[in-house]
Amino acid sequence: MTGFGERVRGALAQSGPLCVGVDPHPGLLAAWGLPTSAEGVRTFGLRVVEAASASPAGIIKPQVSFFERFGSAGLAALEDVMRAGREGGLIVIADAKRGDIGSTMQAYAEAWLTPGSPLEADALTVNPYLGVGALSSAAELAYAHGKGLFALVATSNPEAVALQRSQRQDGRTVARAVLDELGAINADHTRAGEWGSIGAVVGATVSWAESGLVATDPPAPILAPGFGFQGARADDLQRIFGEAAPTVIASESRSILAAGPDRLVETIRERSEQYGSTP
Repeated sequence: MTGFGERVRGALAQSGPLCVGVDPHPGLLAAWGLPTSAEGVRTFGLRVVEAASASPAGIIKPQVSFFERFGSAGLAALEDVMRAGREGGLIVIADAKRGDIGSTMQAYAEAWLTPGSPLEADALTVNPYLGVGALSSAAELAYAHGKGLFALVATSNPEAVALQRSQRQDGRTVARAVLDELGAINADHTRAGEWGSIGAVVGATVSWAESGLVATDPPAPILAPGFGFQGARADDLQRIFGEAAPTVIASESRSILAAGPDRLVETIRERSEQYGSTP
């Protein structure tokens, strides 16, 4: 079984770093002529999947909250969207930011990472700030099923700076310590030359120097929100991420979705070309 990290490595080599966010904001639903309902987000999501499948993009990232707000009907819509994405050959990252301890975290992992589960995704975003060790059962499950995790390491919201850049007694920032612990998990589960499957979320507008971050060994995917609408440019990727740039998944949402349903394929292709992706 090919691990998630290696699957991402192949997708980046074939399709480039662009990840298309599936974020059915109320304003976007209205702009697309869709109702603010579970059926509206289902139609929205399936149109994005169809466009991504017909374009160079190899990865999508549904934002779970925009589906979850419609309750069980919204989650059923999300199930349809993620299933369509996986059946279309896309890597599907569920952006749910789950995080808990013990059996509760185990249950979250089983819901999102178990093959055949209604909410099955290829990877799940998780919050490590209850302690990276609290994610151990989720990491074990991910490796067992060829799935992945993306743990929040350094985010761009200003409220996070005081916590994530706090200095530990050993001189590392908290964010760096989290990244190091993720790297240790990957080192325990990978062979030489392989990419790890427990990745990190690092905002594209985050200063690596101020956050104390370095490229990990073994390498693992970095999910980088903040490209496009939030200000980071495609041609900034190498400068921002340096040695870690080849592992970056560049997530864009509104900069693509605002083009509307009729121009999605064209817009995804244009954005992909800006990253130097193959057509």
